[in-house]
Amino acid sequence: MPEQAINDYIPVLLLTGFAVSFAAFNLVASWLLGKKALTNPAKDSPFECGMVPFHTERRRFSVRFYVVAMLFILFDIEVVFLYPWAVKFQALGAFGFAEMLVFLGVLIIGWWYVIKKGALDWSSSRRHTLRRSA
Repeated sequence: MPEQAINDYIPVLLLTGFAVSFAAFNLVASWLLGKKALTNPAKDSPFECGMVPFHTERRRFSVRFYVVAMLFILFDIEVVFLYPWAVKFQALGAFGFAEMLVFLGVLIIGWWYVIKKGALDWSSSRRHTLRRSA
């Protein structure tokens, strides 16, 4: 490797070394200078507005929450692709318009599939019919 290429990486290496040493220094300093907490069962218990907690903090969420989150991310990212197309709409011409119609068609078919599968239907009657049919 030429000496000039190595010299180009010296600032990056110095910055990386500074960042790692700064983080290590802060961790060690907070460990040495910080208060040592005494354990107390009353302090370690979860607090819910002065009430005794009625659920554990490790309860499981329904899979539907995660499905909705993934669908939101999926369709949100697909809609983001509309912005660059809208900016360059006139420059793309008829071919760009046709390509966006294909893209929107795929998006609408995907949305229709999600609706038909009932992924966004949270009603209890729909859940019972899905269980019976399975």
